Amino acid sequence: YAPWCPACQQIELTWESFAKESEHLDVTVGKVDVTQEPGLSGRFFVTTLPTIYHANDGVFRRYRGSRTLEDLQGYVLERKWEAVEPVAGWKSPSSIMMHGMAGLFHLSGWIRQIHSYLTGTLGIHVWISYALFILATLLIGLFLGL
Repeated sequence: YAPWCPACQQIELTWESFAKESEHLDVTVGKVDVTQEPGLSGRFFVTTLPTIYHANDGVFRRYRGSRTLEDLQGYVLERKWEAVEPVAGWKSPSSIMMHGMAGLFHLSGWIRQIHSYLTGTLGIHVWISYALFILATLLIGLFLGL
């Protein structure tokens, strides 16, 4: 979820109720703020918010059902998750590919922090910051190409 997301705000009370009932359902319910954990949004290949996953014994399934409390509980109690196709091996959050994707998301956050430092703290003009990143990209590409 993200705090600014209207759909996330809409499901928040339902999700909190589902979390309170989780002990009776023998599941653990959690939520992750993708603005605070960008690596996880990369690892889970989050393209829409909110995104709900069910994980059991290292197998991940994306929940695409209704977002009512009854349907969320039914998904667990009636074991409806067994009929859902698991996330493909290469797209699984535990795969090497998704570890790499998480790394790219962390890198983008790091680049954003450097840009903010250059423009905000040091007072460098935005276009000069962009030029520095372009130059760095070219130099790194040349170095790796050699």
